[in-house]
Amino acid sequence: MAEEVEERGSWGGRFEFLLSCVGYAVGLGNVWRFPYLCYKNGGATFLIPYAIMLVIAGLPLFFLELAVGQFASEGPITVWKVSPAFHGIGFAMVTISAMVSIYYNVIIMYAIYYMFVSFVSLDTTVPWATCDHEWTTNSCMTTYPPLKSMNETTRMDNLYDRLYNTSCIDTLVGNFSEKYNTTFTNHTELNSTMVMDKLADDCKIRFYSPSAEYWERVVLRLHESEGLGDLGGISLKNAVCLFLAWVLIFACLMKGVKSSGKVVYFTATFPYIILVVLLIRGLTLEGYEEGIYFYMTPQLHRLTEAKVWGDAATQIFYSLGAGFGGLLTMSSFNKFKNNCELDALVVATINCCTSVFAGFAIFSLLGHMAYTTNRDVESVVDQGPGLAFIAYPEGIAKLPLSPLWAFLFFFMLLTLGLDSQFAMVETLISGISDIFPRFLRKNKITFTAICCLIGFLLGLPQVTKGGIYMLTLMDWYCGSYNLMLVALAEIICLMYVYACVSWFWPQHGAKPSFIPFLEDIEMMIGHKPNPYWVINWVFLTPVAILFIVIVSATQYSPAKYGNYTFPPWAEGIGWCMVVAPLAMILIVMLVQIIRLGPRRAFSPTRSWGPANPEDRTGKYASLGHVNGVTKVPPTVHKVPPDLNGIDNKSFDYRL
Repeated sequence: MAEEVEERGSWGGRFEFLLSCVGYAVGLGNVWRFPYLCYKNGGATFLIPYAIMLVIAGLPLFFLELAVGQFASEGPITVWKVSPAFHGIGFAMVTISAMVSIYYNVIIMYAIYYMFVSFVSLDTTVPWATCDHEWTTNSCMTTYPPLKSMNETTRMDNLYDRLYNTSCIDTLVGNFSEKYNTTFTNHTELNSTMVMDKLADDCKIRFYSPSAEYWERVVLRLHESEGLGDLGGISLKNAVCLFLAWVLIFACLMKGVKSSGKVVYFTATFPYIILVVLLIRGLTLEGYEEGIYFYMTPQLHRLTEAKVWGDAATQIFYSLGAGFGGLLTMSSFNKFKNNCELDALVVATINCCTSVFAGFAIFSLLGHMAYTTNRDVESVVDQGPGLAFIAYPEGIAKLPLSPLWAFLFFFMLLTLGLDSQFAMVETLISGISDIFPRFLRKNKITFTAICCLIGFLLGLPQVTKGGIYMLTLMDWYCGSYNLMLVALAEIICLMYVYACVSWFWPQHGAKPSFIPFLEDIEMMIGHKPNPYWVINWVFLTPVAILFIVIVSATQYSPAKYGNYTFPPWAEGIGWCMVVAPLAMILIVMLVQIIRLGPRRAFSPTRSWGPANPEDRTGKYASLGHVNGVTKVPPTVHKVPPDLNGIDNKSFDYRL
């Protein structure tokens, strides 16, 4: 008799799964990256390549991962019993999710810290509103001179007294003479138009907003670090907030999807409430229209630039979360007959609409900030941490009741980050638990606590005074080319290898099949995927992925943070983070081929199929127990006879 194993668990209902997928897909990137890319790549024009890349790359991959996880009810590692040589895909997914979750929770920690600061400032104002603090420097400036409204004399006085280094300008007099075909002898002979020319950009006196100095000198204490080689000591306040962030993750995941499925009712919906509130408030502020104009002004000629298409493809790829294993993990807890095709369409649509909507909320406030500080919108816009912790907080500081708006904004960032973090950590936990189900599933709480504790300890170097350098390095490399190539390996496995094996060596005595995974999907949703899915999976999506990789490679630039450039040895570490998951795919494939032989390594195991006995119909009707779960009489728990299938013991104890 097989030893009884605790079941994997399942969602409390379809709505929990949908909300979890929405929360996973709609993350920080929708708020702090998409609006910037939209503005940078042609405004509303960017939506055209964005939508096309959604159709040919993002959506097909999203549905594919949902389908394979739901069909086998397996985690990201053990699901590849469909072709054991590709078990390395699962190890790569778990590795990428683990690495990303380490630094992602540090970003969540920053949101928690800012929430605390905003809360204790409710009776006054946010500390980054002014330059009147002991931590600010002489380079701090809250408002720029209103140059556009000044006459020429006053404008020149402000340029030379406050904004430009006159000694530097004097060294460029010859350049000005050459450009304007006039002889100048010193800076006093120039007019304001000449001084503000790009020719004199290097002569600008560098000023920082109070929000920028608060971020770097109070939150990070970056001025106390010399770079990645000198991280400095640990910031105790950040370490405590990081610990709280991991405690929060543990509390929500300690019972798996049974607990996280309830939490997402709040974390997946609350950001929309805040976005609506921020948008309404933003549209009531002076100067908002300038921000919206910058965000959505179409530039159709940009469609001829490969970089615009590359940015669109990369954004849709990362936004939907393909290749991390999170989608596969979440769908593995679904009921077998769930319509995952409809789920994919709904979630992908919500994700993209959220990105566009968030842009209006962000740029309406940035327009107001540019108006109140006498700057162009172009000079205040940013992306990533620069938007979340410098630009947007600076805009919030200009509002009445700024601590309240700041608290709501950072609470929104927290909830946006938590959903994505839930999925990545659960991918790690479920992936390993499915390899050792007899022990780890019944010790779920302990194992989750251990994973969270390890995540906290590995995150401590990123809360040192120079920790932002390490966070930037991991963010730059952990989920980059490797994610795209993992997704490509998924398609090769399910659309080509699985198809070839099933054509020449049919599983369980079934008839040869052209693309057998289409039949597997039909068992779940009641019909075969339409030609749109097939054409994309077989041809367009792999081509799109290769396009993304090529464009990304041609646009590659070394990691940097502000003006800090990482040393070569740090670049080497970064590339190791890229290569490690890909190496796992190749090494595991080689090991399986040597261990099992080519035919058995690439053929489905006899336990490949639906996990629950009641769902095993057609060619899977002859299957015995799967995953060690005692759901049928013990007499059935013997390895079934080999009915023209391949006895492929990739996980001996799981057959």
